[in-house]
Amino acid sequence: MKLNLQIHGEGEPLIIMHGLFGTLENWGSQIKAFAEHFKVYAVDMRNHGRSPHSDEISYPLMAADILELMDDQGLEKAHILGHSMGGKAAMQLALDHPKRIEKLIVVDIAPVQYPHHHTDVFKGLNSVPLASLKSRGEADQLLSQHIDEPSVRQFLLKNLYRNEQKQFAWRMNLPVLEQCYEAISLPPVGEAYQAPMLFIKGELSDYITADYRDAVLTLFPKASYKVIQGTGHWPHAEKPAVFTSLVLKYLQPSQA
Repeated sequence: MKLNLQIHGEGEPLIIMHGLFGTLENWGSQIKAFAEHFKVYAVDMRNHGRSPHSDEISYPLMAADILELMDDQGLEKAHILGHSMGGKAAMQLALDHPKRIEKLIVVDIAPVQYPHHHTDVFKGLNSVPLASLKSRGEADQLLSQHIDEPSVRQFLLKNLYRNEQKQFAWRMNLPVLEQCYEAISLPPVGEAYQAPMLFIKGELSDYITADYRDAVLTLFPKASYKVIQGTGHWPHAEKPAVFTSLVLKYLQPSQA
């Protein structure tokens, strides 16, 4: 699995992994900021963005994809930053190959199994008739019948593009994401990661709660936490300057 990636900047390697339905483009402003300090490898995860489509998706597979990318790029170790699904894949990579991790940052996700909560998203995406679709506005209108939040619809619509036949299509592998949703909801598994690492939580998000504390400490006993006030599940998009500052302070404490 050769993932699509963009490389920016110079310095120690930093690999950035997006969440479910996302692409590396979700990290645009952060990539620029981090590239002033690091060599940034922003990736499209399998079945997302411009990366290859596969009939399978799981955290062991996604972790293996990143390991393959590191080997291809000659990276013995790297800083790893993952959000949501990408955060779980980052955790799995750390559990499987702790010696390949320089520093680990996980954004707004815990190592637990979550209940299914994307039913409306899948209904909305499947309601869009790609073969006859005339415009992005029409797609947004159809999505709005299932998804109230305009920001979530715009996030999803970043996946919409015209293929070589000038027909609308999804960049993500929608059938496999829906089929394998159970695997995406599962927690990472393995022996505890014994190095320090950082969880960043959006204050208003319910993806990391006190109920998950034991699960976190079982796998990541040296974890620390930072909360970004007034943000939900996408703190890097909602308060990018605060988020960037937090990440740089953690990765470069001597220069903070």
